[in-house]
Amino acid sequence: MSDGSVDSLENLKSMQSKKPDQAAEMRWTSRDTGWMLNLFGTAIGAGVLYLPITAGSGGIWPLVIMAVLAGPMVWLAHRNLVRFCLSSTNPEGNITSTVREHFGERAGRLLTLAYFLSVYPILLLYAIGITNVAISYMEHQLHMIPPDRWLLSLGLVSLLVLAMHAGEGWMLRSVKIMVYPLVFTLVAVSLYLIPQWNGAVFDQPVDIKDSLLVLFIATPLLIFSFNHSPACSSFAHAYQRYFVDSRACHNKTSQVLKRNTVLLLVVILLFVFSCVLSLTPQELLQAREENVPVLSVLAYRSDNMIFSIIAPIIAFLAIASSFFGVYLGALEGLQGFITQQWVRHNIHRPLPHGAVHRGSILFILLTCWVAGYANWDVIDMVEMLVVPVLATILYLMPVYAFYRVKLLKPFRSPLLDAFIFLVGLMAITGFLVGKLI
Repeated sequence: MSDGSVDSLENLKSMQSKKPDQAAEMRWTSRDTGWMLNLFGTAIGAGVLYLPITAGSGGIWPLVIMAVLAGPMVWLAHRNLVRFCLSSTNPEGNITSTVREHFGERAGRLLTLAYFLSVYPILLLYAIGITNVAISYMEHQLHMIPPDRWLLSLGLVSLLVLAMHAGEGWMLRSVKIMVYPLVFTLVAVSLYLIPQWNGAVFDQPVDIKDSLLVLFIATPLLIFSFNHSPACSSFAHAYQRYFVDSRACHNKTSQVLKRNTVLLLVVILLFVFSCVLSLTPQELLQAREENVPVLSVLAYRSDNMIFSIIAPIIAFLAIASSFFGVYLGALEGLQGFITQQWVRHNIHRPLPHGAVHRGSILFILLTCWVAGYANWDVIDMVEMLVVPVLATILYLMPVYAFYRVKLLKPFRSPLLDAFIFLVGLMAITGFLVGKLI
């Protein structure tokens, strides 16, 4: 038997011996469920409560087009970002070190700062929101005097941060505890509204130009509502440390992302369509002008006590579950930025990684506490920084990397890459157009 035949036989035996292991690796586990719910919880935030208002104010057809495009947008963009994160040669690295590895120090510093700025304002917003929701719930539903704002904010933020650092297992369990009732509540509200559906939204005259404009302007909020990119880097590297074989790692992360996308589409689109079909176009336009969430409109128009009770519960669960995923991204971005500055200015001194980690946690905890206590107005900062930078990092950067980095060449798909790149450009320009009109 020739050497080539021997090699071929050995390769065949090796492949056959790996098949059971690969099947075992692709078997769904509780760990996969935990990460799927973590990604889901990161995506479900305040954006979903405003999406029906923005997307539904132009009639039913922009909403239908959005529903068709949402799946490919969410799935492809986040899969691209995870693939980019997995391309790092360092299993202990993160998105900031991966950017530096592929694009150099200067681009690494710029994108690391941009990544942090796309996540950190959301974290401050969630710290403010969860404090306000807790106070409102105590005053109006429990009819009790809430504790001092500074104490309540410190307690809430500290509990959330503590859960993040109690270990991956505790963090995933905490996410499950919050996401399961959140999913149940959103689906329950959607089904509860079905008897109130009306055909008013179908009576609007169809104007292709206006419908496309509404879809164009709604793209940034659509991306924000489905966004779970802050957790993607931690998710990717958690599995990179777990799997030895890179192909198995890519397959498993893709499997988790795919199921998460399906769950997001079912829950969010059911909620959006149910809300839009329950309201008239006039109510949607009024809500858009007043900038209030959709549950507030449903509660106001009928003085429905159910919505006055459910609304703060949904808001609390949505903010708390999103806080976990966004916190991972903010901590990672801050540590990456500090590390880069240290290397740049203190080349010959070792970096105290433990001190940087603890200092970053303390900085985020204190600033979130201060924001929650001071009740800052950070909405404009979120709109100006988060959406354009988010679109750049999630939709544009991975596609650019596919055609710049040889290691990522196998992931190139010109048609799908062009679609994702176009969506990213629409998000950035749609944000600007929305501000101008």
